[in-house]
Amino acid sequence: MLNLLKKTRSYSSYNNNFYNKKPNRFPKISLFWLLLACPVLIILSEFLAQAYLGVTGKDNNIDGKSPLIKAYQLNFLTANKRPIEGLTDGGDLLVKRSPTLGYELISPQKGEFWQINEQGVRDSEPLPLAKPKNEIRIFILGGSTAFGQLNTNNQATISHYLEARLKQRVEQQKSSPAQYRPDVFPFFAPTRRQLTKLPPKIREGNYRVINAAVPGYASGNQLAKLALRILPYQPDLIVVLDGYEDLMLQSSQPQADIPHIDEFLADAKVYFRYSLDFSFNQWLRSTALVKTFNSFTPQSSVSLDQTSLALNNEGKSLESYLPNDIEELKRRVDRYRENHKQLIKLSARWEIPVVLAIQPEITSRSVDQLSAEEKAIRNHLGKDYLEDFPQAYGELVKASQHLAKAFPKNIKVVNFYQSNSSFPTPMFSDTIHLTEQSNKVMAEKLYHAITAWEKIQIIPQYFYLKTSQ
Repeated sequence: MLNLLKKTRSYSSYNNNFYNKKPNRFPKISLFWLLLACPVLIILSEFLAQAYLGVTGKDNNIDGKSPLIKAYQLNFLTANKRPIEGLTDGGDLLVKRSPTLGYELISPQKGEFWQINEQGVRDSEPLPLAKPKNEIRIFILGGSTAFGQLNTNNQATISHYLEARLKQRVEQQKSSPAQYRPDVFPFFAPTRRQLTKLPPKIREGNYRVINAAVPGYASGNQLAKLALRILPYQPDLIVVLDGYEDLMLQSSQPQADIPHIDEFLADAKVYFRYSLDFSFNQWLRSTALVKTFNSFTPQSSVSLDQTSLALNNEGKSLESYLPNDIEELKRRVDRYRENHKQLIKLSARWEIPVVLAIQPEITSRSVDQLSAEEKAIRNHLGKDYLEDFPQAYGELVKASQHLAKAFPKNIKVVNFYQSNSSFPTPMFSDTIHLTEQSNKVMAEKLYHAITAWEKIQIIPQYFYLKTSQ
């Protein structure tokens, strides 16, 4: 058998990868160590961020939320005063769920810029159910503008200025009675005509103006509050300052309520998911890493849209709350008209006169009267808002005028939306909330509207006597 020699492998044809391969300069890192390094790096970064915040002192108010804004943000609680997970976002003004009012202020409570008394109204003094002798009570109903949103204290509100002005009038009548109409009119016609030119006296007594407004309240909330909370306190006059919340509230809602509460009650899974998302976002914002990042890019966590609308806790644009068509606008205006109609009827039954004041809003102010800050607020609203909102407010004004014609003896309408040229500049701190100086002017105008009403005046004897002289 022929043995063939085995062909030997030629080294020249062998591709020696061992010698050709470049040496690896970096050691091979396993996936395990890579996964382990990520959380360790995050934890180390968190400690470093905490040290940075501690040394620089930037941990305070890192989210850009001023104490004043935080003080007026609503903090939603259940009827048992427990936090509603997913809605509580650090606001200081505590409100609780109410089956009849939607929600109401928790009483008593006190913040840096406001005080709520035992009866749940913005006042430092208690309001006894039994009205003291010679006390004249005027209640102010409305939303955040009437409440005094973003004002520095209770003494900077419309209610405080109005009360002070009415008390001043009583003192003037006592100290200078000759400057006012006498208690008894003479029979001589020329003298009567001369005395008629003098300002009338108003009822003398201890005037008390009670701020019963609640941020976010619309006409449905105010009607319920009048019937269930205010009437037992024997009011002598009701002032309603509102309009904006009704235009921004969907017609499907009879009154303003805690955001998402219907969804939460109808579907526990939705509430659970919303609560988890909210809790995670809250935790994330509280980490030192996020705070440090925000310290280099400071942005206010509360937008103009949120401060303008008390129940806008998600920061949506104000434009998104406007009626999307004519029919929806009609339904919202009809709700406003019907609720105020019932409020007026209820007040008339108890012989309580009503001043219906349509609150001002920044689009009603001519641009040349706005400050630089107010112009920035106006520009933020966007083209569609600036075009659509005045039309919507015009429908609201028509509804109030219709009520004035239907109840001429029980209601007086004051339109601050179209008649605010005499207000100071700046007038607004955001889209609808007034500066403290503007509150003072508002109170003065309400004072003149009230004192010019015979329902609050002292009618002199023989004042309506007809003479042929």
